[in-house]
Amino acid sequence: MSKLGNLGARLHHGEVGYDFVKNRKLWYGISILITITAIVGLAVRGLHMGIEFQGGAVFTTPKNMSASVSQAETYAEDASGHDAIVQKLGDGSLRIQIAGTDTSASDQIKDKLSKDLDVPAEKINAELVGPSWGDQIANKAWQGLGIFMVLVVIYLAIAFEWRMALAAFVALIHDITITVGIYALVGFEVTPGTVIGLLTILGYSLYDTVVVFDSLKEQTKDVTKQTRWTYAEIANRSINSTLVRSVNTTVVALLPVAGLLFIGGGVLGAGMLNDISLSLFVGLAAGAYSSIFIATPLVADFKEAEPQMKALKKRVLAKRAQAAAKGEPAESAVDGGPYADDGPEDEAAAVVGPRNQPGSRARGRGRPSGKRR
Repeated sequence: MSKLGNLGARLHHGEVGYDFVKNRKLWYGISILITITAIVGLAVRGLHMGIEFQGGAVFTTPKNMSASVSQAETYAEDASGHDAIVQKLGDGSLRIQIAGTDTSASDQIKDKLSKDLDVPAEKINAELVGPSWGDQIANKAWQGLGIFMVLVVIYLAIAFEWRMALAAFVALIHDITITVGIYALVGFEVTPGTVIGLLTILGYSLYDTVVVFDSLKEQTKDVTKQTRWTYAEIANRSINSTLVRSVNTTVVALLPVAGLLFIGGGVLGAGMLNDISLSLFVGLAAGAYSSIFIATPLVADFKEAEPQMKALKKRVLAKRAQAAAKGEPAESAVDGGPYADDGPEDEAAAVVGPRNQPGSRARGRGRPSGKRR
């Protein structure tokens, strides 16, 4: 078995782990700082909306143009008086986008570009884009986002419980805010491809969260009938048991997106790939982060505010204090396999974790966890 596979098995069985839930205030602080930075960037710089949302003109030159992108950009800005975005296509032609122009101005811009680029005006293709089309896209996107959020909350509340639905909702808002804020800070153009990418990441963001929630739901059945671990500790083991799976799926999803963003858009200069690849890259990374560091710790906070979970925590801590007074080793909050339905006679022996060999031998091989003959 590979080292990563061995680590995954040890995490799943509770032999090793990291206390994510215990350090949740640190993760909350980091998330709040990132979110505030994203909001400030959005408020100060705003989003660079593409021509599809602002309206304007798109000019396409003939193939194999000798003019460089920077030269064409200067010519277009001088001719229109507006900022221009120029992209060199694979056949050598130039695609010039100028926002904020109308029909009357587009003919003059076309004539000026033909002189500056030394190309016959009839060989320059001009297309006008109205802002109403972009408004329709934006409205449909907001409607789709709203419907998605409502359906997700309803589904999670039915499949799991409302506290998990609320935590997943907070994680989704967290991911969307960070993604949009980074778009504002980086200054990438927002196009329909960006909207598609933004809506796509919502499903990826929920995937890891639902995986952890499913494990947590399974491990917390009849949680109040045992006195070995608190709800937060079981939630932490749920994160650790699915950690390698979450990392693997996220890395596999990020690799092709990174290729589009850094190689396709950065090295090869296919700028149109940046529209969708940046939103996917940031959203996937933020979704993996939020499922581990935000959603599940939030569920633990919500649940441990309940009276029965407070009572459980008090019993667990009292039992550990009693064991410590007797000089018995107490089970770690991170280590230890899933709790069994231990009877009263087994609870004293159950406090020893699986890495403490005396406790492991006391149970015997091949017998149900926590049971002795």
